[in-house]
Amino acid sequence: MKETLARLAAGQYLTVEQASETFELIMNGAAAPAQVGAMLAMMQVRGTSIDELTGAATVMRRKATPVQVPDGLTPIDTCGTGGDHGGTFNISTAAALVAAAVGRPHNVVVAKHGNRSVTSKSGSSQVLETMGVKLAVTGETLTRCLDEAGICFCFAPAHHPAMKHVAPIRQELGFRTIFNLLGPLTNPAGAARQVMGVFAASLTEPIARVLKNLGAEHAMVVHGLTNDEQGLDELITCGPTQITQLNHGEVTTYRLEPQHLGFKPGRPSELIVDGPQASAEIIRQVLAGKKGHARDIVRLNAAAALVVADLALDLHEAIGQAGQAIDSGAARKVLDKLVALTQADPTAS
Repeated sequence: MKETLARLAAGQYLTVEQASETFELIMNGAAAPAQVGAMLAMMQVRGTSIDELTGAATVMRRKATPVQVPDGLTPIDTCGTGGDHGGTFNISTAAALVAAAVGRPHNVVVAKHGNRSVTSKSGSSQVLETMGVKLAVTGETLTRCLDEAGICFCFAPAHHPAMKHVAPIRQELGFRTIFNLLGPLTNPAGAARQVMGVFAASLTEPIARVLKNLGAEHAMVVHGLTNDEQGLDELITCGPTQITQLNHGEVTTYRLEPQHLGFKPGRPSELIVDGPQASAEIIRQVLAGKKGHARDIVRLNAAAALVVADLALDLHEAIGQAGQAIDSGAARKVLDKLVALTQADPTAS
């Protein structure tokens, strides 16, 4: 660990192998807290490389408690980094429910990875709990959720026990670190197709290349460019979205203008909530068919998930599929089924 710190202090970047060795020590609890804190601070100041992220994510994936995906089903994920301080309702969670409604009849399921929020007012786990989903369930229940509801929620603390060695350190540091990026890169169901929102436009291409190194097949890494220059870790309808798409080895970056997809620009303020209750209410309204900005942004993000799942040729087609899943009531039924299955788990809490 001292050698790693010396390299970082000298301004050097770690190779994939060096990063793997370092994070193996950290996740085994073999590194002193002061060393881990120093390493995280130095990496954050000068930025994290593709090789460092690849090495760290490889170790974290290996140590994760996996979710067993039923034979014949293809898992996708819509987990983002968070950390954009946007305060919006849980867009990617709502999009996951819609994508599951479209996907399950075609053997595509959503293994939604997520955690409690630190920077926003409502994390994915918090809004799902508010809507009745139990988080602490068995692996058998998660597999059943995938099979019967088309979606499960992979609550990060239950799948990454090695993170217990760094959680107190991250909390004491109080700033964003490499671990904010690692969560969405380490889906416990091994999803090789995902939509990943990031908190900065500068991250879309590097993260796509990390996903390529990790064996992803089709992914979109996205950042919504709002007028306030803060941005959102989602595809947005109130401004352009920067997208880096990884499609079977090919990486391309482009800007998506929402009006080209037929969306009228909405106001970011329409998406802001003050907590999980308000977020849950917006999601329920969207699933009940209420028209407006919230519905539009959910359709757009669900559409991206359908594209990476190869269930649609492009976003135009996928937006129509997402809208039909909402209007038919199929997406609402997905949520109802997820709630029922998790509440039926005898160990649920």
